[in-house]
Parts: sequence; C-alpha cells; structure tokens
Amino acid sequence: MRKSFYLCALLLAVSLGSFAQKKKKAAATKDAILVFAKTAGFRHASIPKGKQALMLLGEQNKFAVDTTEDASVFTLDNLKKYKAVVFLSTTGNILDEAQQSAFEQYIRGGGGFVGIHAAADTEYDWPWYNQLVGAYFLSHPKQQNVDVVVNDHTHPSTVMLPDRWKRFDELYNYKKIILGIKVLATLDETSYKGGANGVNHPFIWYREFDGGRSFYTGGGHTDESYVEPLFVQHLLGGIEYAIGRKSAKKPM
Repeated sequence: MRKSFYLCALLLAVSLGSFAQKKKKAAATKDAILVFAKTAGFRHASIPKGKQALMLLGEQNKFAVDTTEDASVFTLDNLKKYKAVVFLSTTGNILDEAQQSAFEQYIRGGGGFVGIHAAADTEYDWPWYNQLVGAYFLSHPKQQNVDVVVNDHTHPSTVMLPDRWKRFDELYNYKKIILGIKVLATLDETSYKGGANGVNHPFIWYREFDGGRSFYTGGGHTDESYVEPLFVQHLLGGIEYAIGRKSAKKPM
C-alpha cells in the first residue's frame, strides 16, 4: 500500500515537472514569425536552405517559426499570431486583393516585415508593397564577389558586420527606390561588374512604415549564404528588429 502511494507521488511529481518544463518552454517561445516563400515567377533553389536556416535561428533564439507557401494563411486573424512575416525570395504576384488587405491591416497593427533577396522581385502592381519592401528589382549581373560597404553599425542587423563585408552573391540593381528607407549598407560598384545604381547603391535597409517595421537585405541568392555565419547573424538581427526585440541604436 505504502509503495503504491510513493509510486503515485513520484509519477505525479514527474508529470508536474514535465508540465512546468513545457510551460516554461512555451513561454520562452511566445514570439513567432511566419516565413512565406511562394513564387509566381523565378524560383530560387536556395529557398529550402533559407527555410532551414530560419528554423534553426528560431530554435537557437527562442522564437517559433512557421513556414508556408499557401497564400490563404493571409487573413488578419491568422497573421496576428506572428510578430513578423518573412518574405523569403518570393517572386511575382502572390497575394490576391483580400490577402493584400489583410497584410496591410497586419502591418498597420504593428506587425513586422522581413524581405530577403527576391522579396524585391514581388508584387509590382501593389504600390503599398513598394513602400513596405523599399525598392523593386531591376536587373542583376552574373553572381560574383563584391565589397558591401556597411555605413551604419547601429542596427541589430549590421552591428556584427565589418566596415567592408566581402562576400559572393547575386547582386540586384533596384528601381522605384523609396526615399524613406534608411540605408545601412551599399554595394561598392567599383568592386564588381554590372552595377547600375551608382555610388549610393542600396543593399541593406530598414524603415518604420504604416505602423509597422520593415527590414530588407539584398543577400540570400545562394545556398551557401544560409550557412555563412555573418549572413545568418545579419538575418537574425533583421528579424529581431522586425519583431520588436531590438531597435536601432542612436549614434554616439
């Protein structure tokens, strides 16, 4: 009888301990992001590697990551579950009018946005999106090495980067660049061939827009980007800004 009592007590203690651990883990991962990778134009082969990298960042930094290519999830009630939505090399027209409206309302309610690489090659007929993402894709030369000039280290996405960040990627030229973006880094067009934006060629930027927070990086075309330590940390900083964990520091 006594042994049974002790066994029940032990099982209850283990059960309560497991429940407490699950509750603590759930509380630690209350932040969540949605990674959206639908394509209606060119599809980047690096998208699966990008998803894997973002899911690993979530595990390591205590935020939940859902991935989808189903645009039907763009309802206001569903989007409210997330602190930020990541457009991972999306292309073309990927949302209908109702989904666009839901996304606009989400941002106006304080939501975050992260655009990676071909997020700029998306939704050309939606002027609000141009304002959100900050610029549209124009063209690109062949993939090659480049010097990324980091002009501002006060943002969570650039604090870890060197003044001249040497890397290999597909380098976009942009059109319809929004004046309100805060450019963190530019491409040195003298360090590669095919640049078309001149001395002030934006590559990384952010802005507060329409009630929310927007961050964009031009990197991320290659598989290798998503295991490149500096690029992955750079993405993490952009996400932390978008979800409101960190903000840009004011220059000293």
